[in-house]
Amino acid sequence: MIEELLPDTVVAVEVHGTDEAGDIALHPAEEPFVAQAVPKRRREFATVRACARRAMEKLGVPPQAILPGERGAPGWPDGLVGSMTHCQGYCAAALVRAADLASLGIDAEPHAPLPEGVLEAVALPAEQSRLRHLAARRPETHWDRLLFSAKESVYKAWFPLTGRWLEFSEADIDLTADNEDGTSGRFRAELLVPGPVLGGRRVGHFEGRWMAGQGLAATAVTVPHP
Repeated sequence: MIEELLPDTVVAVEVHGTDEAGDIALHPAEEPFVAQAVPKRRREFATVRACARRAMEKLGVPPQAILPGERGAPGWPDGLVGSMTHCQGYCAAALVRAADLASLGIDAEPHAPLPEGVLEAVALPAEQSRLRHLAARRPETHWDRLLFSAKESVYKAWFPLTGRWLEFSEADIDLTADNEDGTSGRFRAELLVPGPVLGGRRVGHFEGRWMAGQGLAATAVTVPHP
């Protein structure tokens, strides 16, 4: 599913049904980060890293430990950029050579309405207005959840380039649908704070794609080199 949202240069590996998955071996260096974690957290941590190591192999990179760094961001081998995501019953990792993309971010969420009060906490008034128009046309799509997922993908692409936090209110996301049934589309995230500088130019927005299906809402952002 995630793979369909990304360019061909990106390798994506996903696993469905992680709640039923058996124990997956962790790299010894990763073990301390989940030594005290509950089984569900440990299983997700291990499964998403197994996805990432399979992606490394496909790129010809020896599989290695993926340690959480600042704010939990994964540490990738030199020459690679990537992103990981997991939610109930689903894990995915996407990796690409740093020469092909400056950054990327992926996110997957249950395709269901956000809990009460969350949308108001994460969405700008203009975003909420646009969501109401989208929901009036395609009520079967949970646009609030897609917006939340898009903001997560934007942050995951933003942080490796800046090393800074990005508040939900600091990116204005406009979702559009590619088809009449509201199962896929694109989005544009206008950065409301100074963006990263790439090749001497400041980036003012990110572009992304989204998909809803198989009980999931998935989003992906790719940041090209200038």
